[in-house]
Amino acid sequence: MNVCPPRPPEPEPSAAGATHEGCPQPRPDWVPPAAGPGFATWIAQGVSVSGWSAPHRPVTRAAPNAEALAAGVRARDPVALARAITLVESNAPRHQAEAQRLLALLAGAAGGSWRVGLTGVPGAGKSTFIDVLGQSLVDAGKRVAVLAVDPSSSVTGGSLLADKVRMVRLARSPAAFIRPSPSGGALGGVARKTREAILLCEAAGYDVVLVETVGVGQNEVAVRALVDCFVVLLLAGAGDELQGLKKGVMELADLLVVHKADGDNRLRCLAAQADLRRVVHYLPAATRGWMTPVLLASSVTNEGVSDVWRTVEDFVRTTQAEGIFAERRRLQAVAALHALVDEGLRRRFLSDARVQAELARQEQAVADGVRTPLAAALAVLGS
Repeated sequence: MNVCPPRPPEPEPSAAGATHEGCPQPRPDWVPPAAGPGFATWIAQGVSVSGWSAPHRPVTRAAPNAEALAAGVRARDPVALARAITLVESNAPRHQAEAQRLLALLAGAAGGSWRVGLTGVPGAGKSTFIDVLGQSLVDAGKRVAVLAVDPSSSVTGGSLLADKVRMVRLARSPAAFIRPSPSGGALGGVARKTREAILLCEAAGYDVVLVETVGVGQNEVAVRALVDCFVVLLLAGAGDELQGLKKGVMELADLLVVHKADGDNRLRCLAAQADLRRVVHYLPAATRGWMTPVLLASSVTNEGVSDVWRTVEDFVRTTQAEGIFAERRRLQAVAALHALVDEGLRRRFLSDARVQAELARQEQAVADGVRTPLAAALAVLGS
C-alpha cells in the first residue's frame, strides 16, 4: 500500500493548495479547490491487523445451461435474454454445443415479430432515430427489441458499444430491450450472430425487432438478408442523381428516409427527397409489387417518424397479402444455411495441421516476393 512519505523539511505549498493533517504531499492539480479532508486523493497510513489476511474469493460463473436460459427467455426475462445472446455470440468451442441446444429449444417460439433493418452512412442519425421510433412503438403498446451493431477495431479488435447511449428514452422503458454487439470483423454492417439474436428476441415475445447496422457504405447490404423491411437513412447533399442510380444499397431499400429534416437543413432535405424520387422511378423494384417511398423525418422535432412506421406497416401488410413476406423468410433461412456452411468449411480447412504448415510456407514466399499471391493460394488449396 502506498503511504505518505516522511515529512520533508519545510515543504513548498503547491499551486493547487496546502498540505493536510500529517500528510505533507501537496495536493494534485486536479483536486477541487474546495475539497475537504475526506477527498479521495489523500493517502493515509493504513491500519494493520496481526494474523488477518483478506480471503481469496475467485470470481466464478456458472456454466451456461440451455434449459434454464430457454425457460428464462420464454418468461420474458431480459437478463436471461441477454445471457442467451452472449452464449450464441461466443466463439468458445465449449459454448457452441450449448448454444445450438438453446436455439433448438426455442425454435418453435421464434418467427412472430416484424424484423426491420435500419442502415445508413456514419452520422445519418440511426441510433437517435431508433430512440424516437422505438419509444413511439412502446407508447403504442408494443414490445421492442433493438440489436445495435457497432464496428470492431481493425487495430485492437475492441469495440466501443456506444449506440445504446444515444437511445436515452428507449433504454429506460421496461417494454424495450437494447443489445449492442460488436461486428467482430464481419462485413456487411451486421455481426456474425445477428440472425440468431433476432430469433432469441422473437422467442422472448418482442413484437418488433429493429436491427441497426454499423455506418455502412454503398455495397454493405448483409442486413437485407435478415429482415422483412429494409430502411435506409440518408442525408441531404450526399450525392447527385447519378450517385443514387449506382448499384448497391439504394436498389435494395424498401423505404428511403431523408433524415435530419429540420431547421435550416429542411430545404436541402426537400431537394434531396425530390432527387431521390426521380431516382427511384428508374430503379427496379426492390420488392415485387412495391414502389419504394422516399420520406422526410426528424428525430429532433419527431416530424415524419410516425409516417415512417405507417409505411412499414403498409409494406408488411402488402407483402403478407402477396405471399412475399413468407417467401422472403424462407429465402433468408436458406441464405443463413449457406453462410454457416461457408463459415464452417473455412474454419475446418484452416484448422488442419497440413494446411497451417503450408500456409505459413506460402506466406513467407509471398512476403519475400518469390511467389505471387495467386500461386501461393492455389498451393494452399491443393495441400
